[in-house]
Amino acid sequence: MTEPRPYVALAGEDGNAFAIMGRVTKALKRAGASPDYVKRYQDEATSGDYDHLLQVTLQFIETSWGDDEGGDDD
Repeated sequence: MTEPRPYVALAGEDGNAFAIMGRVTKALKRAGASPDYVKRYQDEATSGDYDHLLQVTLQFIETSWGDDEGGDDD
């Protein structure tokens, strides 16, 4: 069985690792992820610094980091 990769809005969570982990853990559980998969996320996310947490989080969920204010990068 493939584990879910839910969408989680993380805008406004900048710098708050506990809020990010809590939101992602809750979304994984709601999406039907196995307890082992949720624990794997938590273990991997806490095995490094804040940047590592963000990198791991992006492997487990779909997200956007805010709205599109400011326009395109052209």
